[in-house]
Amino acid sequence: MQVIRGADTKLERAERPIFTGEVNTHTYVDDKIGTHLRLTLVRFSPGARTTWHTHAFEQGLMITEGQGIVATEAEEFPVGPGDIIIIPAGEKHWHGGSETTAMAHISITTPGETTVLEPVEQIRTRS
Repeated sequence: MQVIRGADTKLERAERPIFTGEVNTHTYVDDKIGTHLRLTLVRFSPGARTTWHTHAFEQGLMITEGQGIVATEAEEFPVGPGDIIIIPAGEKHWHGGSETTAMAHISITTPGETTVLEPVEQIRTRS
């Protein structure tokens, strides 16, 4: 068993093609700790988000603070603390803060490929 202390969380700026705006992350569980489980805290500043992307695996998002948006091609869902989102493998989606509010979630995944599909400029935003 391994106990991971929340007090040891150290967010670092995420500079990856999947993110736009100021996004900070902390990986709790990676391949050094878990064989089949990945847990990452992702904190989006207002206006920050992911680009459109898909995963080769199901993704769970547990919203921990703030207000944000999780979107598919068909719909945008406002989300807040305590909300849990399950995204099926292969579903095109994006998630992040709103234009005026920050949002953080814990991403729950398994090992596998994430495919970035489009530049962020093409993301639909809520009015």
